[in-house]
Amino acid sequence: MLNTLTICIIATGVLLAGHVNADTPKAELEKSPRHGEWVKITAADGHVINTFVVYPEVKDSATAIIVIHEIFGLTDWIRLVADRLAAEGFVALCPDLLSGMGPDGGGTDSFASGDDVRRTIRELSDARVHADLDAVQKYARGLPATNEKVAVSGFCWGGKQTFSYAVHSDEVASSFVFYGSAPPVEDVPKVSAPVYGFYGESDNRINATIDETKAAADAAKVTYEPVIYEGVGHAFLRRGMAEDANDAQKAAVKTAWERWVSLLRRL
Repeated sequence: MLNTLTICIIATGVLLAGHVNADTPKAELEKSPRHGEWVKITAADGHVINTFVVYPEVKDSATAIIVIHEIFGLTDWIRLVADRLAAEGFVALCPDLLSGMGPDGGGTDSFASGDDVRRTIRELSDARVHADLDAVQKYARGLPATNEKVAVSGFCWGGKQTFSYAVHSDEVASSFVFYGSAPPVEDVPKVSAPVYGFYGESDNRINATIDETKAAADAAKVTYEPVIYEGVGHAFLRRGMAEDANDAQKAAVKTAWERWVSLLRRL
């Protein structure tokens, strides 16, 4: 496993993921110069997924990236991550995987409490999630603004779903797992595209399985590159983007963000 030893500073003039902004995510989104819109994407079985899409200001077709939310559902923070990815030149799509699962057929925002959101997300089947992501991926490929390369990323619960989807789909260009658990080792050989892991040092619940997953990937000649970021724990990207983030969290966010963007630009 690789360890982060140095802090890479992103070029000036770029909207830093580690930039501490006094605005709330919603307020920052409202100030964004980029075009963001809500669309409804229909899965093969008719299930409709409410999805936030944000576009970069570029002259050429762009790589698309699906951003899978945490166990907290589709929040403003996830949409802010998407907006910052668009600032880097990518078309970012954030599906609300709770679409139609809430009261009166609503999504994340329709639930009465965070506990209800988390409970419902835990009840989602892999088949449901995979079918929805298949539909979002197809939609992304069909956009005139994209170059048909679609990557997938996710955080915590979304990180787990990202790795699971890498097993399910042979069409994703690359997968970016942020502190999400790995699939069973017997499924690792089914992965066909590179998987890059982003993990906090103080997160042994997740990190305890990295070595076993890496060994299975190497044996199957599957690209799996985990990096552990020093001085931080679980959910370090969200915590490091907060106004009260400490120095270690800010440093980890800067380094992880630079790595993420660099890998996306290689696709």
